[in-house]
Amino acid sequence: MAQASETVDRKTPALALSGGGFRATLFHCGALMRLNEFGYLTKLSRISSVSGGSIASGMLAAAWPRLQRDGDRFTNLQPEVIEPLRAFCRRSVDTMSVGLGSLLPGKSIGDILADTYDDLFQGKTLQDLPDTPQFVFNATNLQTGRLVRMQKVRLADYTIGEIRNPDIRLAVAVAASSAFPPVLSPVDIVVDPNAWVKREGAIHHGDRNYTVTLSLTDGGVYDNLGLETVDGFNPVIVSDAGAPFGTEESSSALWPRQALRALDIATDQARGLRKRLLFATSGAEKRGIAFAAIDGDPTAYPAPQILKASPATITRLAHMRTRLNPFSEGEQAALINWGWLMMDVAMRSYVTPTVAAPAALPIAGMPLA
Repeated sequence: MAQASETVDRKTPALALSGGGFRATLFHCGALMRLNEFGYLTKLSRISSVSGGSIASGMLAAAWPRLQRDGDRFTNLQPEVIEPLRAFCRRSVDTMSVGLGSLLPGKSIGDILADTYDDLFQGKTLQDLPDTPQFVFNATNLQTGRLVRMQKVRLADYTIGEIRNPDIRLAVAVAASSAFPPVLSPVDIVVDPNAWVKREGAIHHGDRNYTVTLSLTDGGVYDNLGLETVDGFNPVIVSDAGAPFGTEESSSALWPRQALRALDIATDQARGLRKRLLFATSGAEKRGIAFAAIDGDPTAYPAPQILKASPATITRLAHMRTRLNPFSEGEQAALINWGWLMMDVAMRSYVTPTVAAPAALPIAGMPLA
């Protein structure tokens, strides 16, 4: 039985980018900008992403060979990564994918979604990505109920096995990772059934019901924080733009609303368990954790701060829609500034404590207070 070898040193920095549609993509833009200013973007060994985080990560991966370094910082992150993502977040991607995917013969909604992402990625495949950092795009297998990891070195569902060096378009990997159910999923990926390498616990290895076509949905269904594939790294940096959980004073008797509410509860519990596990293991392993959440409170962090954000602004941004539809210039600027500020305070609190507090937001004219 062949076993996969470890492909990266886990005693190195890793980044997890959560789901949350275009809201997450824009929040992560701010986080990436601040990490670059810290000189940490160039130090990452692995970048794990789901859903809206995979849109941002995919653009970073596609642009990586074009990024120019000055010491530990990229000098052209803005034109090569941030500006294309902002332009993409002005588009109506979900509505167009559903409309065209429902009308065009021979094309599914998932196919249209992947073709749309290729406007960003220009036909690049996973094999075109850099060896370092490792970009991991996470999706959920609707057949096995398990995480599917898509990266340059492997595609893996550990109940089936792994495919070494998969030849898959980057746009398809990102589409599968961000195919929000039931509207945008599934994204079907046809693979060579003979390419699977068996791993321990691969109970479906060799079963053609599972090894020919992978029926994939949003990675956030399994792990909306993208944490599973950065387990054990040091430090772990997390940009979390997922939807905060809210209470309801009364329940609905309508079955569909009850089903959605039950799904929200289950998702919130899964997120809570992953966060508790992350922080519970940090003390024993003595690793740094910088956790920047869209519904976070900057005043709860120990790092000194000059910039402020009002509770009303935090609530508004945290509850902004998670669709793949157009975000205005003002919405974009506010989300980017907020992601930048939360990553700043998280990093200065737990990873880079000697860095001075910033006095200005990256996008002028868009205060958060």
